[in-house]
Amino acid sequence: MTTKGEPPATGTKIDPRGAALVAEDGEPPLAASPPRSRIAWCITGSGHFLEESLALASRLPSVDLFLSAAAEEVLPIYKLHIEALKKRFRVFRDKTASGVPVGMLYDDVYHTVVVAPATSNTVAKCAFGISDSLPTNMFAQAGKLGIPGIVFACDTEPVVVTKSPHDWVTLRPRRIELDNVERLRGIDFCHVVASPAELEAVLDARMKELSLAWNTSSS
Repeated sequence: MTTKGEPPATGTKIDPRGAALVAEDGEPPLAASPPRSRIAWCITGSGHFLEESLALASRLPSVDLFLSAAAEEVLPIYKLHIEALKKRFRVFRDKTASGVPVGMLYDDVYHTVVVAPATSNTVAKCAFGISDSLPTNMFAQAGKLGIPGIVFACDTEPVVVTKSPHDWVTLRPRRIELDNVERLRGIDFCHVVASPAELEAVLDARMKELSLAWNTSSS
């Protein structure tokens, strides 16, 4: 769990509002954001509809990406490079033991936290309250603050067809994976979705709730 009293790890930079951020050397400090004006979009080590998930994220206003260490490994495998993502999103990486970027939740920056796509490992951790990565820490702390969370779980059906880096593959999730998804559905402030279409529908409902509009262009 992150606490604002913990010192940031070596190499991190401090946002002028008081939230500690992981930033690359040479990047400018972040501009202040109005309260609950942004979406925190967390990416895990799953390639399941990864491109489709990021396409949806690119259509939303004011999105920041929060990458797990596994996501950093998986993204380039799918030809999605962090430097290219930085042209569209603010990007935070899992570089501190305490999950320092989570502090922005305490500063009331985000109105919604999305974990998409979420590996079965991340789903299990979120379902059982384990916070040992940037996405799971974001999810847990958002729930404690009453910030809605949307999780696009990968293993939701007895048979799942997913795209690997080179081909489409068929997976058969075990009972434990399916049980963890059901357990996650019962977590406070959490909405679980099982497809890109369902993710888009839930995001659309959230946008309407906040009187926000989708971007007309993803460029």
